[in-house]
Amino acid sequence: MDTKELIAQLYEIDGIKFGEFKLKSGIMSPIYIDLRVIISYPKVLRMVAEALWEKAKNLSFDLICGVPYTALPIATVMSIEHNKPMVMRRKEVKEYGTRKAIEGAFISGQTVLVVEDLVTSGSSVFETIEPLELEGLKVKNIVVLLDRQQGGKENLAGKNYNLHAVFNMAELLDNLLDGGKIDQKTHQKVTKFIDENQIKK
Repeated sequence: MDTKELIAQLYEIDGIKFGEFKLKSGIMSPIYIDLRVIISYPKVLRMVAEALWEKAKNLSFDLICGVPYTALPIATVMSIEHNKPMVMRRKEVKEYGTRKAIEGAFISGQTVLVVEDLVTSGSSVFETIEPLELEGLKVKNIVVLLDRQQGGKENLAGKNYNLHAVFNMAELLDNLLDGGKIDQKTHQKVTKFIDENQIKK
């Protein structure tokens, strides 16, 4: 998988934006990565799923679980293309029916590969790991398209989880600068923001 081509494609479809954006954590960021848009671009969705599979294929796991909602279509493509069973975490557990937090067929003791689009602090990944482990499933590895390099990898490592990223923020910015998509000033502004906004848990 050509990372340079993948980053260029994500930029072309407006998956990477520059400006002022409020993040989930409440802080204002000069860059916003919106991977929800890839569902409208099947070619790019497949490229993302393949890039994540390349990172994950040598790891040991029985099931795939995408962090809701952005990573669900990515995990689904990985599951279909490589015939790997998938489970799904409910964001809201219903008050009726089975009241399950995890949907799908699984056996306690199986290992789950968690799939996420990007990691900042790691909080959304932890929100998915917890209900999986409550069902007796094991999580060791998380595969992600982008590591924002703001402490997520270290926060996960602190709880003995391994983060495998296709690329990190520095590589993303270098690629966009080399490709003439951003200027040196934007590169420096985002790099400074990342350095100054580390989220340690």
